[in-house]
Amino acid sequence: MTGTNTAINLSVFGIFVLLTLYIVYRASTRNVSASDYYAAGSSFTGTQNGIALSGDFLSAASFLGISGAIAVNGYDGFMYSIGWVVAWLIGLMLISERLRNTGRYTMGDVMAFRMRQRPVRAAAANATLVISLFY
Repeated sequence: MTGTNTAINLSVFGIFVLLTLYIVYRASTRNVSASDYYAAGSSFTGTQNGIALSGDFLSAASFLGISGAIAVNGYDGFMYSIGWVVAWLIGLMLISERLRNTGRYTMGDVMAFRMRQRPVRAAAANATLVISLFY
């Protein structure tokens, strides 16, 4: 790799980072409350929310990973692809309604609402860091 290519690569990367930070800054100035941040002020329709969820779960990485697991492991790979859908539906049915009823937006908020806040926040932060580290 020559010095010219490195300079161009770093320039394009820097422009991309600055553009991303600008977009995030512009979007964040419209958020006044937690509801605006987590639920877009309840302005999404069901269709828009469904498209956002499918964009989250139907990414190219998920598709390629699951099709690769099926190709390598056969039926076990197929069952793996079904497993996370079933787990997501169970979580949706058991947890999401209770979250909505408390008026909170995250599991950490709900647990802090029902228990002592400081230990719950510390445990949620540690769990987030451990999961992020190994993911």
